[in-house]
Amino acid sequence: MGSEYYQSSSAVRTEQRLFQRVFSWMFAGLLLTGIIAYFLSSNTDIVSFIAFNPAVFWGAVIVEFIVVIALQALIGKLSPFAATFMFFLYAALNGITFSLLLAYVDINTVGSAFVITAGMFGTSAALGYITKLDLSRMGAIFIMFVWGIILASVVNIFFLHISGFDLILSYIIVALFCGITAYDIQNIKKLNASMHSMDEGTATKVAIFGALMLYIDFIAILQSLINILRR
Repeated sequence: MGSEYYQSSSAVRTEQRLFQRVFSWMFAGLLLTGIIAYFLSSNTDIVSFIAFNPAVFWGAVIVEFIVVIALQALIGKLSPFAATFMFFLYAALNGITFSLLLAYVDINTVGSAFVITAGMFGTSAALGYITKLDLSRMGAIFIMFVWGIILASVVNIFFLHISGFDLILSYIIVALFCGITAYDIQNIKKLNASMHSMDEGTATKVAIFGALMLYIDFIAILQSLINILRR
């Protein structure tokens, strides 16, 4: 009985440490994004340069995709330093792209969107943590919807130019990424079972990978809510 209690307590402590590290990395990434976006958006020359040079904006977006895909594919082979660098590189690039949105949106709208995002993200994360339902089957569906939204956005930007289409997508993205947040939290929770056999470097990479997933979820919800509220 004592041995089982000790093992259970040890597993809980390990899980708590994992989530503490995940959320610490995530908040550090969000802070970096916010600082870069704020200072860039405050400089009208930089904002004008990004706005009138689409190659800069889309170049940053493309590099973001490359970094995320590379980090997902190579997380097992990367050193902890390389994984950390790639995570903060992604957060910095997101600050550049986010600055363009921040420059043209009222700060009160951004603040309201951030508060609502924090509430929705926290609720979704809590549901993902406490639910007994296995959300792994939803993973493929979530990924399919994300790629569908990306494709639809690109087609609308370059070909269709349908008025209000981006607003509809924003509502869909908010709902979708709330579900993905719960899914990601559950996946991170499952990693706790193998944390006992991990060395410190591997544990750091796992925490960074989890932070990246949650960071993406938070930013997706935030950007979509800003687009909704500014209408």
